[in-house]
Amino acid sequence: MTTASLREARVPADGMYEGRRSLRRLPDGRRERPYELFDVVPQGRIIGAEIRGVDLARPLTPALREELNRALLEWKVLFFRGAGITAQQQRAFALNWGELETNPLLARGSADDVARFAKGGDAEPTYENVWHADVTFRERPALGAVLHLREVPPFGGDTLWADMAAAYDNLSDDIKARIDGARAVHDFIPGFARFYGPDRLAPLQDRFPPVTHPVVRTHPETGRRMLFVNTSFTTHIVGMEREESDRLLGHLVRQAHVPEYQVRFHWQAGDVAFWDNRATQHYAVDDYAPHRRVAERVAIAGDRPY
Repeated sequence: MTTASLREARVPADGMYEGRRSLRRLPDGRRERPYELFDVVPQGRIIGAEIRGVDLARPLTPALREELNRALLEWKVLFFRGAGITAQQQRAFALNWGELETNPLLARGSADDVARFAKGGDAEPTYENVWHADVTFRERPALGAVLHLREVPPFGGDTLWADMAAAYDNLSDDIKARIDGARAVHDFIPGFARFYGPDRLAPLQDRFPPVTHPVVRTHPETGRRMLFVNTSFTTHIVGMEREESDRLLGHLVRQAHVPEYQVRFHWQAGDVAFWDNRATQHYAVDDYAPHRRVAERVAIAGDRPY
């Protein structure tokens, strides 16, 4: 009797073929606690929760703001169904977390710090179908953002978020060692060059010069380590040859593509999402043409990553 031989099994070079992943929602040492001022309905195992029982049109009490912040840190993105708030109420809610920032590269809504995204119909396609964290080309990228869907298409138009702490947790020890202490350059040009010509982008280069951030940042409130590179704005890792940098960055940015780290939200008109931009990346799905999708977003100024 002969013994059958088996061809050599090879793990893909990018390391993306995995078994069961570590899916840890809370930082080490933090225990589960009930929420007392609202109901939380999880939308995924480690990321995404619907908040029920909070009226975003009303001012937040200190206790409610504190508990919502705990929910944000624990779930990374919060959903409020049918909030139906005005732009001023949206701004007032976001101001509970800090000053609002403006972005001259985006269409303005009802105020300088309200960005309007009107897609579909005759509008030019922009800012969709790429994983990214917002404005990492700034020295102090946004803490978070509040997005309100004012008009939704009859199908499609979902948004996905990925937990970048989970993405870091599941890296191999070898990759973690390679990126420990590494820094990467972030620049607005790659993210916006496909939408705007040089005449519009060139004058903004002095205002937004390239910046460097750690490849792995530490969350200032939870202490968790998180991948902090993205397809839209991260150009290269400092001190590496271009080929090596491109190969490593390609591996790191693909971690956001892992479904186990994601939550997907299907919008209804009037819904609001509030996410932690320090801890997540997001992806707006462009699958609803020729229908319209109209959203308004306010972004909360953040701190310098470390």
